[in-house]
Amino acid sequence: MRLVIIGGGILGTAHAWAAIARGHEVVHLEREREARGATVRNFGLVWVSGRSAGELELTLRSRELWEEIGGRVAGVGFRPAGSITLVRTPAELAVAEAAAAGPTAADRGFTLLEPEQVLAHNPALRGKYLAGLHCSTDAAVESRQALPALRAHMAASGRYAFHESTEARSVTDTGAGAVVLDDQGRRHEADLVVHCPGAAHSGLTRELAGVLPVRRVRLQMMQTEPLGEALTTAIADGDSFRYYPGFAGPQVDSLAREQSQTATAAEHKMQLLCVQRLHGGLTIGDTHEYTEPFAFDVDESPYDHLTEVTEELLGRKLPRVVRRWAGVYSQSVDPDAIVTRVRADTNVWVVTGPGGRGMTLGPALGEQTADEIGL
Repeated sequence: MRLVIIGGGILGTAHAWAAIARGHEVVHLEREREARGATVRNFGLVWVSGRSAGELELTLRSRELWEEIGGRVAGVGFRPAGSITLVRTPAELAVAEAAAAGPTAADRGFTLLEPEQVLAHNPALRGKYLAGLHCSTDAAVESRQALPALRAHMAASGRYAFHESTEARSVTDTGAGAVVLDDQGRRHEADLVVHCPGAAHSGLTRELAGVLPVRRVRLQMMQTEPLGEALTTAIADGDSFRYYPGFAGPQVDSLAREQSQTATAAEHKMQLLCVQRLHGGLTIGDTHEYTEPFAFDVDESPYDHLTEVTEELLGRKLPRVVRRWAGVYSQSVDPDAIVTRVRADTNVWVVTGPGGRGMTLGPALGEQTADEIGL
């Protein structure tokens, strides 16, 4: 089959990867010279630890696919580093203990570590904490270099063509296939079209599928200079228990009742996530904003909060922050929906809304769509 895939982010690229792997031909359109949305503005984390029980199987499958991809495409920077969620209060410790004893703990690779065990796993964590919830299945890729590396690998097949700075203007289903017209006057004929618009919910997306059950979420993050030592795992703080559905239960309910977040963290719906890039710097975040219109600028107070928490856990000053940014991703409004996948016409599909899980779930979602549409 010949597919036209619209959208060069992780979902579009993962769908192209799944199609190429099954022997099909792909024409891939991206309106920018390079994807500039949530895919390159995230942590690059393949995050198993906080996923709900209902999505755990798919998440573990995606983790398996990322490891396979990393073995074939070194440029994605895959590393099975794991993570440690550091707890600083008794209420947070109760959540960690429940997670480590829970029914999916073995699948996730959960182990509750005493402070000296945390330090043995990750010697950079010389700060203040009561314990650490280690997740051996968490991993990371390099979000800013993964997509070019994947495209180069697919291009070597001779069945993949990437058209940058090319906006799809219309998609017409012909019954036997579909035709995409782009903004350079080119006509792309296909057996199937898969539109992966990310957070672009209007325009072509609305023309194809109407108003989808998705919303946009804005976040803020930052990047430091090299740390000067290895941060051997990703790290999170206890506020992440409030955010990730995999930890839901009476202990999280008690945490919410008994322990308030700081005013800044509560206002900006914050958690701490931190991962070391291959160049040695730390990517640190993040905030969550759900009500549009979003501001065009970034607030400084969340960065102060992230700096304070990270320095407390590391027991040292952070390197200089070299960049700050905001990003927007697409989230399905149904909390039980892993993604919004709509058959817009006989041979046209729209896929969006993984809700901050795009990098984690991308390969598995591409595989899942390929199964559903009969590739």
